[in-house]
Amino acid sequence: MCLCVSLCSGIGLALCERLLMEDSQLRLCLACRNMQRAEAARSALLTSHTNAQVDLLHLDVGSVQSVLTAAQEVKARYSRIDFLYLNAGIMPNPQVNVKAFFKGLFSRNVINMFATAEGLLTQQDRINSDGLQEVFATNLFGHFLLIRELEPLLCQASQTSRVIWTSSSNAQRSAFSIEDMQHRNGTEPYSSSKYASDMLSLALNRHKNKQVCRLHITITPKMLTALTIQISLLKTLFTTLIWRIKFIFFGLNYTQIQRVLSPSFHLGIVQADKLKHTDVYDFR
Repeated sequence: MCLCVSLCSGIGLALCERLLMEDSQLRLCLACRNMQRAEAARSALLTSHTNAQVDLLHLDVGSVQSVLTAAQEVKARYSRIDFLYLNAGIMPNPQVNVKAFFKGLFSRNVINMFATAEGLLTQQDRINSDGLQEVFATNLFGHFLLIRELEPLLCQASQTSRVIWTSSSNAQRSAFSIEDMQHRNGTEPYSSSKYASDMLSLALNRHKNKQVCRLHITITPKMLTALTIQISLLKTLFTTLIWRIKFIFFGLNYTQIQRVLSPSFHLGIVQADKLKHTDVYDFR
């Protein structure tokens, strides 16, 4: 059984397609905040895989109560979890730091800046209904709480479970401070939360390996999605420059560059919900 958190569109939906291609007998449970999108994802999967078993579950990882309720429902439905994919994440109101952009152009860090957007994207975070910073709660705490609540289904002596937690090339140590784990005082909550989730993943993996539960971190450093680059200023120029540098230094071929910069994509930004599974797995 595979529980997929926030895989109802874009890269996540492509992953579900790939999973069913690899194993048509695999039972999927799509856990999403927006049930309308979840229904649409289920219909899309059943269209191409008519005999697939695809269940739905309402889950908002940004809400403690929603996580606890969903975890109880999962434990009532299933006796084990073989794979748990954690893909939910938010980047609220991203803006380009123009000063950092021009400063970085003339620094030794220019390649890394364009490759990871380190220091370029700032966001405006807020407090959620649980009193937590919204980005921290959604990108980190909600996932951690879900893992802990589902331990009875993940860490069983008779099976090896795998937890896959999506990270980002924007996860930067410079944005994270142990004294400000929720990033209340900073301007890069997304980068901070992703770096913290990487560190937490490593710690959990060390601890849970003894209980036959393995945790993996996945990173998509050569994929720009609508989530990671939702900027209003210099949008086309910024994206084109990043992809040109990736073409030169990271070996993407001309066909891949053209696909990303195709007119079918809004202002040159990759719209993840337009990607097929082949688009995702062609990037190497």
